[in-house]
Amino acid sequence: MTSLAEKFASRLQVPPDRLAAGGAGKSVSVPVLNLTTGPSPDSSPATQLLRGEPFTVYGEAPNGMSFGQSNRDGYVGFVLSSGLGERIDPQYRITALRSHVYSEADIKSRTLSEVHFLSEMGEGTPGGSFIALKSGGYVPLQHVAPLTGDFVDHARRFLGVPYLWGGKTASGLDCSALVQLSLMAAGINAPRDSDMQAAYFSGDDIPANEARLGDLVFWKGHVGIISGPDRLLHANAHHMAVVEEPFSVAAARIAEGEYGAITRMARLSSFK
Repeated sequence: MTSLAEKFASRLQVPPDRLAAGGAGKSVSVPVLNLTTGPSPDSSPATQLLRGEPFTVYGEAPNGMSFGQSNRDGYVGFVLSSGLGERIDPQYRITALRSHVYSEADIKSRTLSEVHFLSEMGEGTPGGSFIALKSGGYVPLQHVAPLTGDFVDHARRFLGVPYLWGGKTASGLDCSALVQLSLMAAGINAPRDSDMQAAYFSGDDIPANEARLGDLVFWKGHVGIISGPDRLLHANAHHMAVVEEPFSVAAARIAEGEYGAITRMARLSSFK
């Protein structure tokens, strides 16, 4: 089977030898790191990498950019080298939509940085209501508590979050990031982009009139989640936010002036 990295490389017309084994293993060391498909720091972000996310560097450019691949979802592109550090062994995962790293084990202390949903933190020692991170700082224990609920529950937590092309946090995200993060929170790995998510399913397509809770709906360039009878949950540029609206209304609007007709509907039972 072709790997996600190879698919991205083909899409970006990256020579296969650029993905040769032996790259440098790094981790994201900043709260959010933009990944672009162009080698300039001014290129528009294609996605974002989160703190602690493992990243393999295949080459570095004189302009401070590194070319490599996310080891979480296989996305290939360029990042600022200054946003990478030594590979960490993640011990904790942020389960709040947003949290902060504090300078002391005290909610009134100075905050060192913000961290986001599903960011991975290195070694730490629980103490009281905080985790003392080996790298420095303290994270509230409540914000690394185990996740409960299914992926639709996790997607609903993002209601009202602004739409942001390439975004992947509660400060802003796009349609496929909402799906990917929600699935990952439920323990299901998924590609980053909607076309790859659509291709990640096997089995027969589901007719629109047989849609049920948790089905994914795909258009060319868009994806949403069936969240109930005639309900669609999705991040979209029409509302510039994550919303839940009547599926029939959304499908008609999208068909008329946005992404065209539905290309397929998929059920998690057919997930590869």
